[in-house]
Amino acid sequence: MSNYIRPKQRGATVFFTVTLATRGTDILTREIEALRQAVRATRAERPFAIDAWVVLPDHMHCVWTLPQTDSDFSTKMGAIKARFTRAVAGRVGFHPTNTGGFLKDGNEAVGWNPTLRSASKVAKQDGKIWQRRFWEHHIRDEADYRAHLRYCWINPVKHGLVEHPRDWPFSSWHRDGYTDLM
Repeated sequence: MSNYIRPKQRGATVFFTVTLATRGTDILTREIEALRQAVRATRAERPFAIDAWVVLPDHMHCVWTLPQTDSDFSTKMGAIKARFTRAVAGRVGFHPTNTGGFLKDGNEAVGWNPTLRSASKVAKQDGKIWQRRFWEHHIRDEADYRAHLRYCWINPVKHGLVEHPRDWPFSSWHRDGYTDLM
C-alpha cells in the first residue's frame, strides 16, 4: 500500500467519486434521505459549497468548493460516510464482526484476504457499506470544472438509468440546469 498523502489546498474545488463496498446494490438511492441528512449535518458543522452532486444506486460523484480558509475535504467526506452508515446500519444489515482478514476453514486460518474486515475497520465500523477510501481530483481550470460538472450530470445516462440528466431525480442538475453543458 502506498503512503498517499492527499493534497491540501485552501479554497480548492474538488471532484469526488465515492463508492459502496458492494457494487450493484441500491442503498444510496433507497436511503437518499439519510444521505441528504448526513450532508446537511456535515455542512452545518464543516461548511463547503456544493457545485454538483449526483447519487446513483451504488456510488456518487460530486464537486465541492472549500472555504478559502479550509483545505480539509477528507474529514468532511469521512463525516458524511460515517453519519450515513450510522443512520442506515440496521436497515441494510450492517453488523460489524471481526474476521481478522483471514479466510477460515472451520477454525483453521487458510490464507489472508485483504478484502475481509481488519480490526481497524471493525473499530471504525467501516468497510461494510462504503469502500474505505474515495477518489478525488483537484479542479485545475474552468474547462476542467465544466467537464467534471458535466460528468456528474451525465453519469446516470452513461449507466443506462435514464435518457437525459433531467430524468434522474438524485442530481443537482435540477437545481442548476446547466443545459449548455449537455
